[in-house]
Amino acid sequence: MLSAEPDGRNINDGCGALHPEKVAAEVRRTHAAIGVALDGDADRVILTDERGEIVDGDQIMAILGTRLLARGALPGNTVVATAMSNLGLERALAARDGKLLRASVGDRYVVEAMREQGFVFGGEQSGHIIFLEESTTGDGLLAALQVLSVMVQEERPLSELAAIMTRYPQVLINFKVARKTPLGELSDVETIIRRVEKALGQDGRVLVRYSGTETKARVMIEGTDEDTIRGYAEEIVATMQKALAQ
Repeated sequence: MLSAEPDGRNINDGCGALHPEKVAAEVRRTHAAIGVALDGDADRVILTDERGEIVDGDQIMAILGTRLLARGALPGNTVVATAMSNLGLERALAARDGKLLRASVGDRYVVEAMREQGFVFGGEQSGHIIFLEESTTGDGLLAALQVLSVMVQEERPLSELAAIMTRYPQVLINFKVARKTPLGELSDVETIIRRVEKALGQDGRVLVRYSGTETKARVMIEGTDEDTIRGYAEEIVATMQKALAQ
C-alpha cells in the first residue's frame, strides 16, 4: 500500500487516481498483476496493468460495459459517459451493438442522465465509475473489484482486457479568458470549428466549451493523428483568443 499516511493536509498529494504514475512505477518494480489508484475519498479509480500502463476510466467502462452487454444486463444497451470520454470507448461499444450516451462533464450529470433515462452504468474518463443499482455515486473500490472479477473469470491479464478499446489521440488545451462570450456569437470560431469537424469526418471529434467553474475555455480534439489534431486545436485557440480580445 502506498501513500497511506494521511496528516489531514496531504489528500491526493502526488498520489492516487490523480497521480497514477506512482502506482505504475511500483507495479513495474514489484511485477504486480495490477495496480489500483484511488483518490482521497475513493470515488475515483485509475488502474495500472501488469506492464505499468495506465488504464483510465474510459477503458474501465469499455471492459465492464461490454461484459454487461454480453450478459444482457445493460438497459438500452447504453453506457453513460461525458463529452470528454474518448471516441475509442464509443467505438468499442458500437462494435458490440452498444451505445454511448454523452452527458455534460461531471459525475453528477452522468447520474442525472442515468436516472432520467433508466440506465444503470456509466462514469467519467477521470475514474468515476457508477453502478447505479449498487451505489448513487462513483465507487472506486467497487469498480476495481469488478475488473478483478473479470480478470479471474476470464483468466486474462488486464493489458489484454484493456485492449478491447483503442484509444484515439486526444489533445486538450485550456486557456484563460476575460469573458465568456457565447460561441454562437463568435462567427470566426464557429467557422473554423465546422471546418475542422469536416476535415476529421467520422474519425474525430471537436469539443469547445467554457469551464463552468473557472475563467477558462477548453478546446478538445480527437483524431487519428496527434500532430494533426494538435495543429487544429492550436488554430481554434488562436482564433478564439483573437475573437475574445475584440
